[in-house]
Amino acid sequence: MKNVLIIGATGQIGSELTMKIRREYPGGTTVAGYIPGSEPQGKLLTSGPAEEVNVCNPKQIEDVVNKYDIDTIYNLAALLSATAERLPLKAWDIQMNGLLNILEIARTHNCAVFTPSSIGSFGPTTPHVNTPQDTIQRPTSMYGVTKVATELLSDYYFHKYGVDTRSVRFPGLISYMTPPGGGTTDYAVEIYYAAVKGEEFVCPIAPGTYMDMMYMPDALKAAVDLMRAKPRYLQHRNAFNIASMSFTPEIIYEAIKKEIPEFKMRYEVDPVRQAIADSWPDKMDDTCARKEWGWAPSYDLESMTKDMIKHLREKLL
Repeated sequence: MKNVLIIGATGQIGSELTMKIRREYPGGTTVAGYIPGSEPQGKLLTSGPAEEVNVCNPKQIEDVVNKYDIDTIYNLAALLSATAERLPLKAWDIQMNGLLNILEIARTHNCAVFTPSSIGSFGPTTPHVNTPQDTIQRPTSMYGVTKVATELLSDYYFHKYGVDTRSVRFPGLISYMTPPGGGTTDYAVEIYYAAVKGEEFVCPIAPGTYMDMMYMPDALKAAVDLMRAKPRYLQHRNAFNIASMSFTPEIIYEAIKKEIPEFKMRYEVDPVRQAIADSWPDKMDDTCARKEWGWAPSYDLESMTKDMIKHLREKLL
């Protein structure tokens, strides 16, 4: 990677990934691609170039690729799971037609492409415990359908045209930097905000519901490390299971109570989010990522909880 375009650079992952790549590749150019209404602010704006890039507008993408001699595209434009269920046609347009635009431009301009997949690419018939790298994927949400299609289309462009496509299946991501954005796993971010603010947390996910989760620094590391990996070692490409921790609402609640003993939580289960959560794996097997490109997380629930609370206190209080 030398000159990088990050589409969706002001979102939950993009805002932090853009800054990480700028720090790690200071000799190159990292362009923050945004859509109107989500313009970069603060250091994200002042630390490097920013351009309007709508994933559904191929001319905008190609103009930026030409202007900055882009060699790597991170395609982070997406509607998250709960939002995609409310707006399925828009989700398809962004996640599939947008990806096709990027892959065509990457094919003609020799760019590598990272488009994240998700635990949402699995469904209720997938093995839920130690979910294999290669297994049945029959999701029941529009978000999941687009993620499976993303994996297949990205692999197609690699095998058909030689486009260097790579991806990971992200679990739920937890960050203190960017507020939640409509994902099923976002309760695991919202709960920390409530705890630090001294508020009772109303949990939309039922007790006993395990889901794979990951702290954002590990997710960013995975996104960068995979694109650095030597191609000859990659037996898989789209997409690698990566895992860090798996917990239920009551487990994360107890972890927070160790740091904030007065914290309270009650349940009001959201049937839409719960149905999505029930269809997802409890824990993914990430053996292939560990073997093929050295994946290893740095955070567990205890260390993440301490770090989240520390930074949210600095941010909110």
